[in-house]
Amino acid sequence: MTRASGLIAVVMAGALSCSAANEPRATAAAPVQRYRVVNVYPHDPEAFTQGLLFRDGFLYESTGLQGRSSLRQVRLDTGEVFKQREVSAPHFAEGLTDWRNSLIQLTWQSQIAFVYDLSSLSPQKTFSYPGQGWGLTHDDRQLILSDGSDTLRFLDPDTFRETRRVAVRAGASALLQLNELEYVHGEIYANVWHTNRIARISPSSGRVLAWIDLSGLLSPVYQVGPEAVLNGIAYDSAKNRLFVTGKLWPKLFEIEIIP
Repeated sequence: MTRASGLIAVVMAGALSCSAANEPRATAAAPVQRYRVVNVYPHDPEAFTQGLLFRDGFLYESTGLQGRSSLRQVRLDTGEVFKQREVSAPHFAEGLTDWRNSLIQLTWQSQIAFVYDLSSLSPQKTFSYPGQGWGLTHDDRQLILSDGSDTLRFLDPDTFRETRRVAVRAGASALLQLNELEYVHGEIYANVWHTNRIARISPSSGRVLAWIDLSGLLSPVYQVGPEAVLNGIAYDSAKNRLFVTGKLWPKLFEIEIIP
């Protein structure tokens, strides 16, 4: 066992028992889509990826674990960390999104969101919220937060006040453990923790519209432990590119969805 996998096993002890029950299943109303790899880029294998986005030619990444959490600006082509700000313990950093000229980063259990200046990564202010923070994205009006349950919360980006919620359903079943989020073409793309699938979710109804099955994307030889799972979705709207990676993965993939 590596040092990284040992730390993760302690942090996430007991969580694996619920993953099998949450494995998403295809339904007639939610087709399963495959993918093709367009490009492969290097990714820091020590980065416990919790949040990912693409903006103005750079990746921005939130990495987790207590004492190892960070906010990073990363060069896509090389995987080089161009700028980095450490997140102090005991905070465990989670989801990340941009809003105007700021970055907003969740924490897992601290109930605090950190707001940073986009260009310098310098802290600006904080918000508080109840419960856990897992994933974060936004549409053109509001933030969208996942907390590990089957519920997505919609928040005012200026006050962090909750404006509404939607329950996510795959057919008639609640879809639990919604994790990292990305808003793509009017849909919410969500990693489902401990699975190889991304759920494509209607923001209005919470219905799963389709699954993206990413099985086989990363060879098992690169997966250093049970928590080195798929987690990280970024969309380049200018060039219509979709990027995915995982926790402690040495590679980041640009993919196309096969119709």
